[in-house]
Amino acid sequence: MPDASVRTRLSTGTVLLFAVACGVSAANLYYAQPLLPSMAKSLHIAAASAALVVTGAQVGYGVGLALLVPLGDLLVRRRLVPTVLVVAGGALFVASAAPGATVLVVAVAVAGLCSVSAQILVPFAAELADDQTRGRVVGTVMSGLLVGILMARTFSGLIAQALGWRAVYLVAGIVVLVLAGVLSRTLPGEGSRPRLVYRELLGSVVHLMATEPLLRLRSAYGGLMFAAFNVLWTSLAFILARPPYGYQEAVIGLFGLLGAGGALGASFSGRLSDRGHERTVTAVSLVAVTASFGLLGFGAHQLWALVLGIVVADLGIQAVHIQNQQLIFAIDPAARSRLNTGYMVTYFVGGAVGSATTGIAFADGGWSAVVALGAGYSAAAVLLWAASRAFGFGDARPAPAG
Repeated sequence: MPDASVRTRLSTGTVLLFAVACGVSAANLYYAQPLLPSMAKSLHIAAASAALVVTGAQVGYGVGLALLVPLGDLLVRRRLVPTVLVVAGGALFVASAAPGATVLVVAVAVAGLCSVSAQILVPFAAELADDQTRGRVVGTVMSGLLVGILMARTFSGLIAQALGWRAVYLVAGIVVLVLAGVLSRTLPGEGSRPRLVYRELLGSVVHLMATEPLLRLRSAYGGLMFAAFNVLWTSLAFILARPPYGYQEAVIGLFGLLGAGGALGASFSGRLSDRGHERTVTAVSLVAVTASFGLLGFGAHQLWALVLGIVVADLGIQAVHIQNQQLIFAIDPAARSRLNTGYMVTYFVGGAVGSATTGIAFADGGWSAVVALGAGYSAAAVLLWAASRAFGFGDARPAPAG
């Protein structure tokens, strides 16, 4: 744990810097989604080949979660995070100049791998915060990360429409390198780091998942919520591009602003967690997400229902995510990066399952099937919460970290 002199450096400005850094890092994963048609045309490849750009970013991110994030418990993060970001910036520059699909996919995969710097910073912020403000701090930092994810599509669509898809990666690379320089000078210092062999470090992630019921329960909530999140955002462009809406790419990208509003609102849930209300907030949020898919069902023909459903769904999903991380970080202060690895790998797997099943559902049953699928994932989380309360597994709040 950092000493008191380090903790005093966690000012409001520092928290906001963490939030911005997480948002910029996570955004690298999502720039390609609105750009695929332009990429396919520019590189003379099929749409299926262009889609591999998104797949490459996700695969790289998954590898980074498993192999890089645990290093936050071993190495000095003030040096680790800027180094990872410099590699990400270089990869983005390569992507902007890629002569063909293969180079582009590899470059974006490397950028995706290094985007996990956000998941190194979140537990770092939790460690620097004291017990009375940890929920607020985690909530603020996570809101920055989530806004970055949601705004990436809007940023990408607008830049590409004005300057072309290559400019998106060029601008992103410049921003990431500037951020690396700022963080290298301003991130707080740390106390002594544990002496662990890297193999033991990775093995301890498996051990934590096997021995910590709270980590398993909250990881399950996270996986189911991210599955529901991806059901919504993977299918949304399809419904917006069709009658009665018929929106173009730039307008579709602007719908990310709705999700960003929900993410910002969810940061308030961290303050409620600081007051010991995490169980209630979790329950209300899970029910709200399930109900939001009812609204989204009307959204096929009613814009107001679609907009309200998006806001409620994102607010609930992100509130649960913030509650999850606030609680798991309290399990073991010395293992926060490894706890985050176990949680985020499960979270990522849930999101991947949500994306894969969305395509099948939309092909077979259209928007109604997609809505039912998202409601099913969120309802499963509600049932899991009820079971955990009834049978008492994984439901205990960790003792305050010292």
